[in-house]
Amino acid sequence: MWVFSSAAHQHKLLLLWGRRLHQPVSASRVGSQFAYYHITSTLLCPEDSSIKPVVKKRHRHKPVASDGWRDHERSVQSKVWKTEIPVLQRQNQRKGDVHRVSSELRKLCLEDSPAGRERPGIQKLTLDYKAESHEIVFGIAPCLLALTQGRRKARKLFVKDGEVSHRASVLKVCEEACRRGVQVQRVSKKDLDTMSSGRVHQGVCLQASSLSYLTEDRHPAPSSKDTPLWLVLEGIQDPMNLGAILRSAYFLGVDRVASSLCDSCPLTPVVSKASSGAMEVLGVYGYENLEDMLKLKVARGWQVVGTVGAEAESRIPVTQCSAFKMTKPTLLLMGSEGEGLSRELLSLCQTLLTIPAGRDLFPGIESLNVSVATGILLHSLLSSRRSTR
Repeated sequence: MWVFSSAAHQHKLLLLWGRRLHQPVSASRVGSQFAYYHITSTLLCPEDSSIKPVVKKRHRHKPVASDGWRDHERSVQSKVWKTEIPVLQRQNQRKGDVHRVSSELRKLCLEDSPAGRERPGIQKLTLDYKAESHEIVFGIAPCLLALTQGRRKARKLFVKDGEVSHRASVLKVCEEACRRGVQVQRVSKKDLDTMSSGRVHQGVCLQASSLSYLTEDRHPAPSSKDTPLWLVLEGIQDPMNLGAILRSAYFLGVDRVASSLCDSCPLTPVVSKASSGAMEVLGVYGYENLEDMLKLKVARGWQVVGTVGAEAESRIPVTQCSAFKMTKPTLLLMGSEGEGLSRELLSLCQTLLTIPAGRDLFPGIESLNVSVATGILLHSLLSSRRSTR
């Protein structure tokens, strides 16, 4: 146990411990922390005047110290601010120095700051609501093909601001828009997400007129090939299925795609995106009455080929797709996702094709998705057409 002889001795000891707890090193460390915050905000956001270093004074209960010690502490902290900070500020003010900071850090700082959310490059979203009929096409391939094919009336192209706008694929879309006199507007990702209803837009959206099914009166049917193949769709309602079917039909070389207008999915931007833009190139014809069209084709020497499951029982001959040879103009019929072909169309089929399974199947998974089945059947028929030539 320590025993002090006088109060003066105790006071002197307290002063000694106070000096050890508050040495100039601690003041320098505190000053450097404030300096680091100021330097970071200055380097990352030099153009944003709203981001300023805020130094809050920490109120601590310091032990009693002499006036000489306080003067020394203030002197040390003053040297930190007068030497380190102005030097770094002058370096940052040099021309072009802001580009030495990584773009990732600058982007994070700008997005987090209130003033940075409205950067000069981002324009306020403006849609042309004067258009009588317009929709938002989204995705690189759909937007590019919608511009190049000219089947839509393009009004405005919206591009995500930032590094995405410098990708080669995005620049190609922008160049095509400028070539055709379509205004290009840079907007935020949030605006593009809103326009595309949260779907994958790849950084571009195009405001353009809508596409509808073609009719016989406006576009004559091509008949240059000896054995053309038409794909006839009845009641396909899922836009993802329809888009995948159109992509396969375009890739494999189908001569025409026809669809029922009743209970069928319209040609929406979702279909265009699912088709990877094939919908913008491939004309899809719509018919109020598929039955009348099929009867007319049968009278002209076409054969109607339907599709059923492997276990289906029918009075019409059922053939495996790999064994079928296409030797004359053919219409391949594909039914809806749930019900398949209607009785009216089944009654017009001369042959029914099926895809054999490669194993024993469990109940509930003994069939294929309609878009997958369509791709397999189209490939089989078109391969047989080439082998017979």
